[in-house]
Order: sequence, then structure tokens, then C-alpha cells
Amino acid sequence: MSLVRDQTMPHAYRFDDDGLVPNNPLPLLIYKQAVDVSRPDPAAAIEQLFERNGWGQQMWRNGIFDYTHYHATVHEALGVARGHALVLFGGEQGEAIELKPGDVAVLPAGTGHKRLFATHDFQVVGGYPPGAEMQVTRPTPGNYQRALKSIPQVALPDSDPVGGRDGALIRLWT
Repeated sequence: MSLVRDQTMPHAYRFDDDGLVPNNPLPLLIYKQAVDVSRPDPAAAIEQLFERNGWGQQMWRNGIFDYTHYHATVHEALGVARGHALVLFGGEQGEAIELKPGDVAVLPAGTGHKRLFATHDFQVVGGYPPGAEMQVTRPTPGNYQRALKSIPQVALPDSDPVGGRDGALIRLWT
């Protein structure tokens, strides 16, 4: 049985640098209901998918912080295992997007995000491509200046966490 429901194109969102959250010229990608989470352990299905597609570094299971933050040293994939949440992407002037089970968000380095609301059972799996360690960065003037130097150094991933080497990310991020 396949872990991926289909190879639909993700929704792509671009966010401007707001002076504290740098965001990224590459788009945030949201795959809606991309993963079959009907299994007894839906988080394990997402972990298997990320691992198979080269996004298995530093994986974790939890929620999304309720404060704006970003990762200036690495791209991030967030797969929703259960529950749902409203997440503000792109910083305070960004866009609120509802995430549901089976959805996968792929955030290019520097993309601001925070949880606005979540059900009590909300669980995501986070994963990263090989490379730098994930660091949580809050939007401050000093962090912003450092991020402007580190984000351009983050390598493009070799694969898409959902579609692998033939996934949409490869086309949309080049």
C-alpha cells in the first residue's frame, strides 16, 4: 500500500521579507491530503515517507509553537498525523492556512510560522533534508541580520519529502 495518496501539485505561497522574518524567495509548498493517515500509527506513515524521500534527519513528533519562529539554517517538512490547526505562515503579515491530517507543509529556510489554533489531538511530524542542524530562531533584529547571511547558504534539497526525486519541489524550487 502506498503512503502517498496521489501526486497532486502543492499549493505554493510566497511571502515578503518583513524586516524581522526574512522568509525566502522560494515558495512555501502545501500538499493537501498527500499522505494516507488511515493507518493505526499515522505519524509512522509520515516518518516512513520522509525517510524514504531523504527528509528523515532530526525527525520529531509534536505540535507547532504558538509564537512566530523560523529556521535559518535548514528547510523543514511538517506532516500532519492527526487533528488540525490554523498556522500563520510568513510572519505577522503572512497568511493563515488550515492544516489537516495527511497535509504536508514544506517550508524553505527562513519561512516564519506559528500556531494560531489547534485541536487537542493535533500532531505533526517534522523532518529535514541532510545538512545543517535545525535551530529555532525568533524574529529579532539581530537574528534577522544573521539569517540574511545564512539562508542563501542553505542548499536546495535533492528530493521532495512527498514526491521524492520527481516531486513538485524539484521543479518549483529551481
